[in-house]
Amino acid sequence: MNPVAIITGASAGIGAELARVFARHGHELVLVARRTERLNALADEIAGFGRSRPTVLGLDLSAPRAAEKIREALAARALEPQYIVNNAGFGLVGRARELDRAEQLAMIDLNVRTLAELSLAFVPSLERHRGGILNVASVAGFLPGPNSAVYYAGKAFVLSFSEALHRELKRHGIRVTCLCPGPVATEFQARAGLAGSEVAWPLAVSAAKVAEAGYRGLMRGQRVVVPGFANRVVTGFASRFVPRALLLKLVEDRQRRRLS
Repeated sequence: MNPVAIITGASAGIGAELARVFARHGHELVLVARRTERLNALADEIAGFGRSRPTVLGLDLSAPRAAEKIREALAARALEPQYIVNNAGFGLVGRARELDRAEQLAMIDLNVRTLAELSLAFVPSLERHRGGILNVASVAGFLPGPNSAVYYAGKAFVLSFSEALHRELKRHGIRVTCLCPGPVATEFQARAGLAGSEVAWPLAVSAAKVAEAGYRGLMRGQRVVVPGFANRVVTGFASRFVPRALLLKLVEDRQRRRLS
């Protein structure tokens, strides 16, 4: 069984950049997302640089049995995971009582349930290959999130879950890293219902640099990676020392401005 790195949500943004980074470092890839045309274009790009063409799996990861479907597809190709990169996800901005309830529950399914399922589904394989798990959360995971309540809560789960797995699986030779970027200019903004695509964030970090930081952190066995100085200030200082009531107001005001 040949070891591979599985990257979910690789059709655009940080996921596509993570695929490029892993490919540059010689990993065999399996790219998973719904938009197979995007995945095939990325696979062709990677193969065009003389690297092995990634395997493309067109799957709706929010649907039931996602991990089992991936397992079956890999077994048919004599592949098994060495690395799992859980990047697939989306966000919604607006008041929870006003946003579509089904969409919010679908966000939990993809951002939380599927991530946990894939993190746990292949542990024996990860141990055999002394690999790891890279879970993509957000600086949102450190903060309360009015006007984006379900998204922020989901990222808090990813952060807590990943930190616990980092501790549990380290003794088995498995690295677990939680990547927590700040806002990045990708298709995420349009999917979240934001008015524009610009990221109004000091010292914003590009998707490519976020991916590089995440890869390095995983290979070094870091527990949490927060790319960018401004983001580290938010997660290291503001979330600990700024009163929670003030943080609630600041986040609510910022999310309101993003919608205008």
